[in-house]
Amino acid sequence: MTEREKMQAGQWYCCLDPELDALRAQARRAVHAHNCCPPDTRGSMAPDLRALFARTGSDCLIEAPFHCAYGMNIHLGHRVYFNAGCTILDTAPVHVGDDTMFGPNVQIYSAQHAKNPGERAQRLEIALPVTIGPNVWVGGGAILMPGITIGDGATIGAGSVVTKDVAAGETVVGNPARPLKTKLT
Repeated sequence: MTEREKMQAGQWYCCLDPELDALRAQARRAVHAHNCCPPDTRGSMAPDLRALFARTGSDCLIEAPFHCAYGMNIHLGHRVYFNAGCTILDTAPVHVGDDTMFGPNVQIYSAQHAKNPGERAQRLEIALPVTIGPNVWVGGGAILMPGITIGDGATIGAGSVVTKDVAAGETVVGNPARPLKTKLT
């Protein structure tokens, strides 16, 4: 198997690979076009960035600056909003449901590096998908870790680090993110 095939199969792979380097370079060019294009010309998303994504629903808006690793693994529902400074490291599929909104500087990671120093020196990592349901709000500066699922209508507090799945309708806060004990009004 190629390193890309291993990555897509959810197996350990070497992230320093010529094919993966070329795909990341393509993503950097599309991200650069998005981030440098005047807003009146760019619209809600630069065409190169939209073409890079696996799926982009209608009425999505990605503020600049934005960064992604590959783009090809990003699946956006309808009316998804990313505020300025968001990053998606999409080595595995990242699915975002309809009407989901992200505050500034949210980071979504699907890559997990090897914990063993010898394996890490070989640049081994594994790609774990991230799934975010519809009508989710992710507060500014939150970090979503590899392999998590956030249920429909959940709220992630600003600055939270989500290391485990979040149930539908649940509000989580903190580092690591935990369910909020009292209801927000």
